[in-house]
Amino acid sequence: MTIVQALLAYVVAAGLLTVTPGLDTALVLRTAAVEGSKRAAFAALGINLGCLVWGAAVALGLGALLAASAVAFTVLKWVGAAYLVWLGVNLILKPRDRFDVAVGARQDGGDLTWMRRGFLTNLLNPKVGVFYVSFLPQFLPAGVQAAPFIFLLAVIHVLLGSCWSAVLIAGTRPIAGILQRAAVVRWLDRVTGGVFLAFGVRLALERRP
Repeated sequence: MTIVQALLAYVVAAGLLTVTPGLDTALVLRTAAVEGSKRAAFAALGINLGCLVWGAAVALGLGALLAASAVAFTVLKWVGAAYLVWLGVNLILKPRDRFDVAVGARQDGGDLTWMRRGFLTNLLNPKVGVFYVSFLPQFLPAGVQAAPFIFLLAVIHVLLGSCWSAVLIAGTRPIAGILQRAAVVRWLDRVTGGVFLAFGVRLALERRP
């Protein structure tokens, strides 16, 4: 797999995963609906900063690990593959019927409060780190230094997330309504599960770069 092929495949996969409803989507939608677009933008900025911190940590750790040990690569490969397959099977067999985007009362705090809230929501979610460890190494072409390339993938994910957050903020009410439809949520979960499953199998068959 060439660098261009890896990047194209990653953009497609990461783009699909970005638009699949999750905790970050809920935070942006709720903030936009109750607090307004400005504070929602700050919350999205905080979320993206959290992704960058996770991306840097995973890139540095994986870069050192993959460069130092073939055994570590093999262990990481099988653990990551098992995790992705498990996620994929669960999403396919047990898709959600609803995505909670209900809003509550306004809360006090300045704009930076919402950036901090988005940042901590993302940074304190270990699933983000586990996901990065499982997902990003699959797009590492042979002969490429692991740490900078994996961090580049995290940056691309942040850029995709920023674009999606802008769409969410701009179309809060209609998008929230669409995401409350059971058929849409089930379809997104199953498609995402299929992506997880496919990449989990691919990771299990991948050789050390």
